[in-house]
Amino acid sequence: MQRRFRGPPTAVIVLVAAVIQVMGTLFAAARQPDHRPLDLLAFVLLLLGPAALSLRRRAPLAMLPVAALATGAYLALGYPWGPVVLSFALALILTAAAGKRALAWTVAGIGAVALGIGSVGSGDETALVRGFAGTSWLAILVLLGEGLRLRGERVAERHRQRETAEQAARDEYRLALARDIHDVVAHSLSLINVRASVALHLGEKDPAQFRPALETIKAASKESLAEVRQLLGVLREDAPFQPPRQPSLARVPELVDNARRAGLDVRLAADPSGQGIPDTIQEAAYRIVQE
Repeated sequence: MQRRFRGPPTAVIVLVAAVIQVMGTLFAAARQPDHRPLDLLAFVLLLLGPAALSLRRRAPLAMLPVAALATGAYLALGYPWGPVVLSFALALILTAAAGKRALAWTVAGIGAVALGIGSVGSGDETALVRGFAGTSWLAILVLLGEGLRLRGERVAERHRQRETAEQAARDEYRLALARDIHDVVAHSLSLINVRASVALHLGEKDPAQFRPALETIKAASKESLAEVRQLLGVLREDAPFQPPRQPSLARVPELVDNARRAGLDVRLAADPSGQGIPDTIQEAAYRIVQE
């Protein structure tokens, strides 16, 4: 899963680059009287580079070529040096970080060739050193953008894995709830059926037993409906994720009380605290007693 490098807001990048590039060049030009004086065209080129950065979202393929042409034209016309390559450097980094690797390396290669031709043509040894340094600088900028891209992809992959794990936990949670719904409904219907059969049997001899039996059936059905409604409520997609309450041996006395109210002769021989017993075994034992 590829995730593009977002970075700071585009407006902030454009504004900061424009201020640094224009103001820095103004200060640097004062110490370079042998270069062509800054004129209207120079300021247009100085602002065109930062303006190209505004295309990083709308037209990312045009951002780097525009910034490169503005910087190259400024330097080719003999204007003073300064932080004039800032917008080009940012465009190169952002292009590589956005995954446009071919474009970034192509422009960097063209820049390296231009620097090499200029260094060899000058015949100055220091120019050769500057050309080599400039070529290395271009490669470092592209690699920096690649690093930002890889970091974004790693963050996106971790986010995807976390979402997958959470979805798996939610699915397991809902499966457990579905099992609980089945157990609650089956147990409650069995209890109601037993109590109704007992009421019919005793009612023939003592009609006064009908009312307690009906009250027991009503209480059991009401409790079952409440549990089912609660379980169905958490099955919704927007329900908060909470681990379900797992049945345990500590809840066996509730089953015994319900069975006694239904008229069954059930006795609890020991206190089923369940201490030291794994949860999975406790749940299985509870389900066996419930059935």
